[in-house]
Amino acid sequence: MALKHEPTAPFHSVQYALRVLDSVSNRPSGVTEALIARETGLSTEHLAPLLLMLRREGYVERLADGAYAAGDTLALLGSADDRARALRLKLRRSLSELRDSVGAAVYLSRYVDGEIRITDFADSPQTPKVHEWVDFRSAAHASAIGKCLLTQLDHDDRRDHLSRHKTARLTSRTITSEKALFRRLDAQPATVPVLDLQEYAVGTVCAAVPITAGRSVGCLALSLPLSHAHRLRQAADTLNRRATPVLLSMAL
Repeated sequence: MALKHEPTAPFHSVQYALRVLDSVSNRPSGVTEALIARETGLSTEHLAPLLLMLRREGYVERLADGAYAAGDTLALLGSADDRARALRLKLRRSLSELRDSVGAAVYLSRYVDGEIRITDFADSPQTPKVHEWVDFRSAAHASAIGKCLLTQLDHDDRRDHLSRHKTARLTSRTITSEKALFRRLDAQPATVPVLDLQEYAVGTVCAAVPITAGRSVGCLALSLPLSHAHRLRQAADTLNRRATPVLLSMAL
C-alpha cells in the first residue's frame, strides 16, 4: 500500500517529542532546556510548547532548578511489567482528555488490510458517539473517517477499496460519483481537517485529521449532532492541535 501524502504535522511533532524524551531519559538528574535544544535541533519557539505538552501528559517534569527529568508516565512505561497494557491505558486517557477538550465523541481509526477499523473511541452521555447505521467499512466515501483515510492512499489503493465498497447514497449529500469523490480527495490539503456535513447520517456532522506515521494510515475523528454544527470547525482545529499526545501514545 502506497501513501499519497507526506507525514502530517502531528507526526513531525511526535518525532520531535521522541527526541526530547531520549535526551531527558538519558540524564536522570535532569537536563536543561538549552541542552535539549542543542541535542534535538529545535528552536526555543518550537521546544517550549512541546515541553509544555510533555509536562501536561506526564512524560517529563520540571525540577526546582528549571531542568527537565523523566516524569511519572515515562517512568511507568519504562518499568511496567505489562508495557502493552500501560500504553493502552495511556492512549485511553489521551482520548478521554481529547473528548473533553473538543466537547465531542472522538474516534481512533486505522486502515488495515484494505479495511477501515475503528480501533478505539471515547464518548460520554453528554457526547454520545454516532449511531453506526451503516458499517463504517462500507461508508468510506461518505464519512469523515473514511475520506480522511482515503486521502492518504494512492490512486490504485483507492480504486481497489471502492471496487469492494460501492459509493452508495446514504443521504442526499452523499457523493456517489467516484470521479467527483477523487477530485474532492485530491483537493483536500493534508493538514486541513476532513469534514462530513450530513453525508453519512442526517443530523450528524463529523471531522477527521490524519495521524500518519511511516506506512501506517490512521486518523482521529469527532462527531457532533447537527444542532452543534456551529462548533465543528473550532472543534476540528482543536482536534488537529491535540492529535500529538494520542499519536505519541501509539508511537512509544
